[in-house]
Amino acid sequence: MPTLLIVHHTPSPNCQAMFEAVVSGATAPEIEGVKVVRRAALSATAADVLHADGFLLGTPANLGYMSGALKHFFDQVYYPCLDATKGRPFGYYVHGGNDVTGAVRGIESVTTGLGWRRAAEAVTVTGEPDKAALERCWELGATLAAGLAD
Repeated sequence: MPTLLIVHHTPSPNCQAMFEAVVSGATAPEIEGVKVVRRAALSATAADVLHADGFLLGTPANLGYMSGALKHFFDQVYYPCLDATKGRPFGYYVHGGNDVTGAVRGIESVTTGLGWRRAAEAVTVTGEPDKAALERCWELGATLAAGLAD
């Protein structure tokens, strides 16, 4: 059974709302045959990544960059997973108070280095996520999971 690994750092109510919407989309009843594994960024391991068929990443934008927790995740898995995960699909969401540019640039840079293939448009939100933003998060989760079910 294909596995979607959701790696997230969820320190705020806004990030929590986005995370819950992503999980809801990824685990929608109409998407069958995909295992969804959720890991906090500080506890996700290279083994988690090597056993996954696709990835969904979530982070706040902190001081102009991805969270230290997501950066730590990338630091831990980069070399052990570099060759083995090339070409695997991924997507991501980022929440920021007023700007997410640096976090987006960081995620794009690391995932390009890993050779991962972006399979859905990123969801970026500044301020409180509204209904439309949460619907985009739901669609992000559903798109990544459905892509693995094919």
